[in-house]
Amino acid sequence: MNAENNIQTINIGILGFGTVGQGTWKHLEENGQFWQKILGVQVIPRRASVRSLDKQRKVKIPASALTTDSQSIVDDPEIDLICELIGGIEEAKSLTLRAFEKGKSVVTANKALICEHGDELFEAAEKAGVQYGFEASVAGGIPIIKVLRESMVANEFPLIYGILNGTSNYILTRMEKEGVSFEEVLTDARELGYVEADEALDLDGVDAAHKAVILAYLAHGIWVDLEDITVEGIRRISIEDLQAARKLGCKIKLIGMIRRNFDNNHISVGVYPALVPMDEIIARTDGVYNGISLTGSVVGTVVLTGRGAGQDPTAGSVISDIVDVVKAKKGISGFCKLRHVSPEECKPAKAVEIEGSFYIRLTVEDRPGQLAKVADCLAEHDVSLATVSQSPKNESATASVILTTHDTNEHSMSMAIQSLEKLEGVNEKPVLFRVFDPNSFSKE
Repeated sequence: MNAENNIQTINIGILGFGTVGQGTWKHLEENGQFWQKILGVQVIPRRASVRSLDKQRKVKIPASALTTDSQSIVDDPEIDLICELIGGIEEAKSLTLRAFEKGKSVVTANKALICEHGDELFEAAEKAGVQYGFEASVAGGIPIIKVLRESMVANEFPLIYGILNGTSNYILTRMEKEGVSFEEVLTDARELGYVEADEALDLDGVDAAHKAVILAYLAHGIWVDLEDITVEGIRRISIEDLQAARKLGCKIKLIGMIRRNFDNNHISVGVYPALVPMDEIIARTDGVYNGISLTGSVVGTVVLTGRGAGQDPTAGSVISDIVDVVKAKKGISGFCKLRHVSPEECKPAKAVEIEGSFYIRLTVEDRPGQLAKVADCLAEHDVSLATVSQSPKNESATASVILTTHDTNEHSMSMAIQSLEKLEGVNEKPVLFRVFDPNSFSKE
């Protein structure tokens, strides 16, 4: 903490000056008098690191404030607090740990880093006596992390689910409302800058999975290995699926799901497309918005919605953490201690324990007895049908069959799908989605 004109100042260094970094600088600078009024100190952005000094940027800052050397900002004795916004894992981890060693708190939006190395980083921050803020890592402008750590700390959470990726939600919303194909909407999303450089993060559910793992840790104190959870994306969702879902009174959303059975302390985490009933707020959360539903043991169900990405929402969450760090420095308040449990206290559920119903779309040969073969194949794995609809595919000799099942479990459904893939007369890999029922919890 430095002194400037007898007023205490906290100088901010920003690692990574992309969309969020520029938004953070802009709002810190534009609202400087407000921060001084509520905190009693000046909070000033001083330096930022970039990949290229020559790139044109919308937010104008002095050329002397820019550098391509992120470590020089961490090492600068005049910088009091670091905002790590470079993304990626290894470099971000190294710089974060170096900042901790130098007694500097860090604020981040890096969900991949926290998902991979959260335990190590939280422990390092605590050992160094500094703060590690990560509100911006999940759901953009929705203050979900503070809600879990502070506002709803008295609750246990049997169910947390919601839309954790704005890009996939934007794509599905436009497909459903406008009847345009996945590829057409994806092209528009790229042009609008909604899609990550690594498109698999958005389209294959990886980004949402990182966030779901973080939420599971905050709610239950256990790190679930990303490789051990179901992670599915939106690439195979067709307009036909969206229309079929609507006839069933649902919308298809890519949702993150965290469920825990407190009788045996088993937990399941997954990210996948699911049919969500229309009367659920999450089903009506469209466009680039995120929505998260938390069912707490004390408060009941709380739903938060808001913009899940973009410069201003995410920068707002970064600044919220900066404010908390400043308050902690002044002894006003700080982050609540993270809960942590041992593997004996809470274990991942097995697939056979996770129950629910499913939506299946098959492309089959249009001939007598084919549907009966499909039903028999499912029945062999204890999967029974709830609804069936069939329509021919143009003038070809194939038909599209859409099925929904009664409640079964993930293991039985997985075995049934494997059998369907080998069944004579099934021409393409089956399309499988979950049917979400908020009143039906898993029996892990």
